[in-house]
Amino acid sequence: MMKTLLLLALSLSAQALSLGRASSALPITDAELLSVAELLFALDENKASPALLVISPQALVSSSQTNTQQDLSPGPLFSLVDEASLFSRPTFSALLALLDNYQRQTGLAENFSAAQLAEQERFLMEAISNTQLGQELYSFLFSKKLYSSMEEFLQDLKMMWFGLYSRGKNQLDSSGFEHIFAGEIKKGKVSGFHNWVQFYLLEKEGLLNYYSHNFDGPWTGYPDVLGMQFNWDGYFKQVGSALIGSSPEFDLALYTLCYIARPGKQCRLSLGGKPLVIQTYTWDNSFYGNGKKFIASAYPVSP
Repeated sequence: MMKTLLLLALSLSAQALSLGRASSALPITDAELLSVAELLFALDENKASPALLVISPQALVSSSQTNTQQDLSPGPLFSLVDEASLFSRPTFSALLALLDNYQRQTGLAENFSAAQLAEQERFLMEAISNTQLGQELYSFLFSKKLYSSMEEFLQDLKMMWFGLYSRGKNQLDSSGFEHIFAGEIKKGKVSGFHNWVQFYLLEKEGLLNYYSHNFDGPWTGYPDVLGMQFNWDGYFKQVGSALIGSSPEFDLALYTLCYIARPGKQCRLSLGGKPLVIQTYTWDNSFYGNGKKFIASAYPVSP
């Protein structure tokens, strides 16, 4: 038993080092992940309620049918979104300001104005510094000796999520935030795209056509989880899984927790007593800071 625990501790420490984090950092156990995820779930006061958000998942397909590229759902996924209530909240407002800052095609360099860079900082401040959910995530990571101050944490998040790297043609064309929250087009297909707000906005504009889903989480309220098939303005996504109805700060916090704790692996959590798995990927081709790795992707998968 002692040998098993030692090997687990060494493995978790190695994961921290693989992200360029301090060797003094304490390991994050599976039990702690479950506990912290449940705490974040309980603190997500900005999540949608069934009165503010209604979805219509319609067609359910098997895993073998996800690449048929057929529209099996006559209606939109989102039947109701109370924008006046949800999108006026500071974290939603900060997210909305960011989503139109990106060129979706990889291979085209991203260039941000001073105002757009300020929008990135505002999003992190609203989602982390100004929410109890974000403060609790920081407190946990601080207790694990991963960060020594909120300022250090915010700076690391800025690089981890918004730092640019190249997915094509040696251009600084991508970031973790763009890939996960906004979505990209690479080699004629949708890449990333794991955020329900972006999905709703594009569907509302007539730029996104929902086809079907291949898995639905067990939650009767929000956040829920869907694995979706859709066409984004001529480009297909075979499985675009996302948390549905969650707040922007919840998505950011949950993915950050899993990326730090289980980089490049499956992160096993619990929300409301029900299992959830987040798959994370590190970007291994370029680095920031002292050899730290940018986030490449993170999204929910069927347990």
